[in-house]
Amino acid sequence: MSDAAQPWLVVGLGNPGPGYAGNRHNVGFMVADLLAERAGGRFRTHKSRAQSVEARLGPPGPLSRRIVLAKPMAYMNLSGGPVAALAGFYKIPLDRLVVVHDELDLDYGTLRLKRGGGDNGHNGLRSLSQALGREYLRVRFGVGRPPGRMDVADYVLKDFSAAERKDLDYFVDRAADAVETLVTEGLERAQNTYNG
Repeated sequence: MSDAAQPWLVVGLGNPGPGYAGNRHNVGFMVADLLAERAGGRFRTHKSRAQSVEARLGPPGPLSRRIVLAKPMAYMNLSGGPVAALAGFYKIPLDRLVVVHDELDLDYGTLRLKRGGGDNGHNGLRSLSQALGREYLRVRFGVGRPPGRMDVADYVLKDFSAAERKDLDYFVDRAADAVETLVTEGLERAQNTYNG
């Protein structure tokens, strides 16, 4: 398969169900939803226990890329199974897997793009790395650290605050732009543009 014809798999991490929809932990789903909306696609249930949509990202022409957008429909700590099944189904190599996830060690709204690395206590990344290996691409979306002595799990499973929601659409939009640049122009270009 030629390089241009080979699809990318872009996965937004989150927890399924309306009760989790506004949580900090679900920012990956928010970015995936926006990318699907931009591409004019609708998520459908796939046999891999994920919702997915096949679409194109980027401007029409040579930079346009085939992608499969996905939201695992297993809980965060079990994300690896559905993502591995999708990657297998579409024959997508690890170097074309992009994972969008929340990141405690970055200030709210800050983006960092990278390839590989540890899971930093993130259960979704741990599950993915166990299922697929570590060398996938990551779009890390900063959610900041919990205030005071709040438990990390409680913090990421809470909705964004009213103050954070004022800028959330802008930051989700910027993260979607970063994914698009990563897929169409490569990691280095995307890092130079979006790494805050």
